[in-house]
Amino acid sequence: MTDADAEPTVLARASGGLGQLTLNRPRAINALDLGMIRLAHEALDAWEHDTEVDIVLLDGAGERGLCAGGDVRGLAERVNGGRAEETAQFFREEYALNARIAEYPKPFVAFADGITMGGGIGVAGHAAIRIVTERSQLAMPETRIGFTPDVGGTWLLARAPGRLGEYLGLTGAVMDASDAVYAGFADHFVPSENLDGLRDALETRADPSSPTELVLLFDETPPPPKLAKARVWIDDAFAADTVAEIVERLRARPEPEASATADLLGELSPTGLAVTLASVRRSRELPGLRDALAQEYGLVMWFAMTQPDLPEGIRAQVIDKDRSPRWTPATLAELDPDAAASALAFRPETPLWD
Repeated sequence: MTDADAEPTVLARASGGLGQLTLNRPRAINALDLGMIRLAHEALDAWEHDTEVDIVLLDGAGERGLCAGGDVRGLAERVNGGRAEETAQFFREEYALNARIAEYPKPFVAFADGITMGGGIGVAGHAAIRIVTERSQLAMPETRIGFTPDVGGTWLLARAPGRLGEYLGLTGAVMDASDAVYAGFADHFVPSENLDGLRDALETRADPSSPTELVLLFDETPPPPKLAKARVWIDDAFAADTVAEIVERLRARPEPEASATADLLGELSPTGLAVTLASVRRSRELPGLRDALAQEYGLVMWFAMTQPDLPEGIRAQVIDKDRSPRWTPATLAELDPDAAASALAFRPETPLWD
């Protein structure tokens, strides 16, 4: 075992009033496993009542990103092994961390530098102050593996402008820094070369400036967001009632991007698309993040316990990497029209919140 292997997968250290939480699996782009989630919980427990810690900062080790998501290989192993309670335990502890970050009593700052997707959105997207850089790539790509956005992602998607929530949720499209700020997944754009300076300022601030005031010293105006211009066709097509109608509207649009999006949706899991559309729209009516997480928990357990598309999608995209998933059903035309309703009605044996 090398020294790097022996390091904790989450580094927690406090200095100068700043508690620094670093996800530390750089070879896996800091993909979250249960051990990392528990280490993060422990640090937040310790710092919550520590008078020496005023601000918490989350970042990721390595050059590639904050967090590529959850450990989907481990998820596939649990699903294929029929270990439903282990699957439920993972999601319960992960979602508790997502809610904890949103509700943390001290300012929580997240550096969503580089790849920040899926579970990475769960730990960065609910922070009080969310920083993106020119290297940022944010997404909720769960439909690519026959799954549905979770970790509170539907809460964020549901509050994006226009129909961007449906578009980003169904396609898993990647947002750059400008798009992430525009869509409500981030707050400030700071060039990556200035992150160390911002980190130092948060740690060594000589006056009682708030974290937001300090961030604004480094904040710059990002380029115009591409999503703003694309809303002409996105808002039109993704307002349709069903996924099939969304595809029809995309086909009828003159923009090449709309046709390409229709092609993409034709490659994804019909079940995952239908459930995601319903989930995002229902999240618009929910009162808070915890309610969205509870809804997502029911959906992910429905997928894990009843649907073949989840392990098949992970196999095709992550394990075998043949990029040729065999969805069941294979087309939207074959999909049970009540599939999304069945998913939303599913209740796991152990509830998310006691």
